Amino acid sequence: MLKVVIADDEDLIRAGLRIIIDAEPDLSVVGEAADGAEVVPVVRRELPDVVLMDVRMPALDGIQATRRLLELPQPPKVLVVTTFENDDHVYDALLAGASGFLLKRTRPDDLVKAVRLIAAGDSLLFPAAIRTLAARRRPAARVPGIDRLTGREGDVLRLMTRGLSNGEIAAELVVSPETVKTHVGNVLAKLSARDRTQAVIAAYESGFVSPG
Repeated sequence: MLKVVIADDEDLIRAGLRIIIDAEPDLSVVGEAADGAEVVPVVRRELPDVVLMDVRMPALDGIQATRRLLELPQPPKVLVVTTFENDDHVYDALLAGASGFLLKRTRPDDLVKAVRLIAAGDSLLFPAAIRTLAARRRPAARVPGIDRLTGREGDVLRLMTRGLSNGEIAAELVVSPETVKTHVGNVLAKLSARDRTQAVIAAYESGFVSPG
């Protein structure tokens, strides 16, 4: 059973998400928070696998709440659920460590698939949307580890920013999927990235890849 916590300041949104999640035999909502400041104690108590996180909340927004959650000894995966995809808050939440985002108008089936995907350790990557958000910003700074990537690892990272799967990257580079999996693991390790989304964000933030 995968445990989920919902953090959103709108009662109706929380109620709707709970109905969708609790309808699945392998998912269970174990807690709710109406503000980012409330979500940390709920997560400490319930130890969920995934937190569905709104980014715009009054006292403490989802960006700061995500940072606090990832500092916990047993951090959950964070999936941002937002109204607008072209929102700088979404990019900041991804930069803070969220594994992906979905729109609040997402179909229920896609929502539960995303929760399972995030819980399994994968990332929910929308390359075009992230590229659009990254294009509005200047590269922030040198990202530790980016200069330690080998030439082939750099190639893999560039293809990851396009949203290619391991199989698609293998076909593009004419190598085996196992080789790509090794390269992806090396990229994540060198960039201290939790998942592919974090690696892609690091590529844009460092200027290693231009969103243009």
